[in-house]
Amino acid sequence: MIKKLFLLLLMIFVASCGSNQSVVRTSQPDPRKATTPVAQRVKKPIYRPNQPKKPEAVAQKTTTTIPNNSSSTEILEATTRVRVTTEMVLAYIDKYKAIAKENMEKTGIPASVTLGQAILESGAGTGPLSMQANNHFGIKCHKEWTGPSIRYTDDEENECFRKYDDPSGSFRDHSYFLTSRPRYASLFQLGKNDYAAWARGLKAAGYATDPKYPEKLIGLIERYQLAKYDAEVLGKDYVSMAVAKKEIVYAEEVERYTVVKGDTLYSLSKKFNISIEELKRKNNMNDNSLSLGQTIIVK
Repeated sequence: MIKKLFLLLLMIFVASCGSNQSVVRTSQPDPRKATTPVAQRVKKPIYRPNQPKKPEAVAQKTTTTIPNNSSSTEILEATTRVRVTTEMVLAYIDKYKAIAKENMEKTGIPASVTLGQAILESGAGTGPLSMQANNHFGIKCHKEWTGPSIRYTDDEENECFRKYDDPSGSFRDHSYFLTSRPRYASLFQLGKNDYAAWARGLKAAGYATDPKYPEKLIGLIERYQLAKYDAEVLGKDYVSMAVAKKEIVYAEEVERYTVVKGDTLYSLSKKFNISIEELKRKNNMNDNSLSLGQTIIVK
């Protein structure tokens, strides 16, 4: 009996020891988890040297870039208000000068006037009517027009304007418009090379409501030397207005002197109350030398 009791106690003791060791093993923390900081589990962004820049950075750079604009710009006002460069106007002239010269040969309307009006009224081809309807002169439908049209607000809202398949149709109708209306008949009594008279005559006949229309038209013709196309059609030599005005001034105000023995630039400057440098400038002289019989401008 005593032996059985002893064995029972021994078995209970062994069982309790095994149970304590099991609890120790299962409660022991995982050494890998204990040594791994939580921060290292956060995924860091990967840096790629060839990765494109963010859109914000690109946008910021482009906004600070200075555009390479043309050195010469102007604002044209007629059917619409646009800003064009000299290069754009010259390209427009080169594109349509042949049509303007051909119309001059057929109708007598100076090519310079046709080109000048086209540049002014179409914004050198950049205005909405010219871009959308190939209408370079702002020609309205009128009751006789049966072709395609476009609505555009000009003097009044949603007015009807002619639409062309090609700009040449617009140039043709412009010439027909001037030759077929009785109110423009007086224009054809003017010289074909007198663009200034034509510009003022157009305004007087009611072509444009802008009081400055003649000045704008004349300014374009002279600035881009459009009168040379009139001269080509008429078979005449072209003289720019700048040169012509200079010759007129010389004819009215220039005084000349013939050099005699003993004359020097200094003596002539004293005689005619003019500086030596001004004498040289007026006569395109590079030095102070004079020749007997030489004619020079002294006023």
